[in-house]
Amino acid sequence: MSAARPLILRTFAVIAALPLLLTACGYGSESADDDKQTEVAADAKKLSVDEVKIGYFPNLTHATALVGVQEGLLQKELGGTKIKPSTFNAGPSEIEALNAEAIDIGWIGPSPSINGYTKSNGKNLRIISGSASGGVKLVVNPDKIKSLDDLKGKKIATPQLGNTQDVAFLNWITEKGWKVDAESGKGDVSVVRTDNKITPDAYKSGSIDGAWVPEPTASKLVAEGAEVLLDEADLWPDKEFVITNIIVRQDFLKEHPDVVEAVLRGSVKTNEWINANPDEAKASANAALEKLSGKALPAEVIDPAWKSITFLDDPLASTLDAQAEHAVKAGLLEEPSLKGIYDLAPLNKVLKAEGKDEVDDAGLGAE
Repeated sequence: MSAARPLILRTFAVIAALPLLLTACGYGSESADDDKQTEVAADAKKLSVDEVKIGYFPNLTHATALVGVQEGLLQKELGGTKIKPSTFNAGPSEIEALNAEAIDIGWIGPSPSINGYTKSNGKNLRIISGSASGGVKLVVNPDKIKSLDDLKGKKIATPQLGNTQDVAFLNWITEKGWKVDAESGKGDVSVVRTDNKITPDAYKSGSIDGAWVPEPTASKLVAEGAEVLLDEADLWPDKEFVITNIIVRQDFLKEHPDVVEAVLRGSVKTNEWINANPDEAKASANAALEKLSGKALPAEVIDPAWKSITFLDDPLASTLDAQAEHAVKAGLLEEPSLKGIYDLAPLNKVLKAEGKDEVDDAGLGAE
């Protein structure tokens, strides 16, 4: 067993044992809540719960949530049930919040979804939809790194131990034949876990030589003089891989299927609006990021970042299975049983009603 594995097992043991403490500690940052985002009409009918707590990241790869909240598209489908949004830096902390019932539904990457599902013995979450593909790049200091082989001996940032980009980078390192201790990040390459919010400053100061990160962080670094050395999409068949799923607490899905269906309907309609109105959607996502961070993204950052992301409802289930194998190879996960991780019945009901093609769970659906 690797050094990283007991750390993760201990983390989940604490989470399982102390849900009340975790709730008291709080998770993420509560998002800006203006009238347009969560306005509830006086005559709007409530669903089976007064409030639904949703989580997502202030990343463009989570633009379905950013835009859906910003434009009121999610709230519209929920009627009198109000959205309470919260944001997170990376997946492991969002999984903790889900376990602690601090959120009910979340936009999140595949690796934390897999880790959360397996460490709870398949009892805490289901993946109920896809949301986005792509939008992840390896960007580096061109003065220090000219080729992929030059990464050996360098300091490369990822957002958090065990998050989707961390697993992808550790897997890439393994495929190069290099060695890195997954927990400490030390080895042939130094993997430096760094909050996306401070990664650009770390790059400017020289404390990292590059980063394997999602958008818009990758394009922020390029604006600081970094160069794209690798687009992760180039490592995948058809250049498609799931970067953002939608997950739900299993008990919430069981108790409030009407609310889950409404959120999924809002997500599907948001993705449809994004794809039909890319420039307007980009501006909306930027406005949401400005509310969360206090600063809008300049055109030289958001324009290339936006182009690298595909927004879709298909969870690309076969690529999730591949990402699970990457986590195993990295020493962050024992060989998982992912049967039951998906419940796409609510999504397919929504898609059918909208006249869209249903999606497949690659044999990993709940019974």
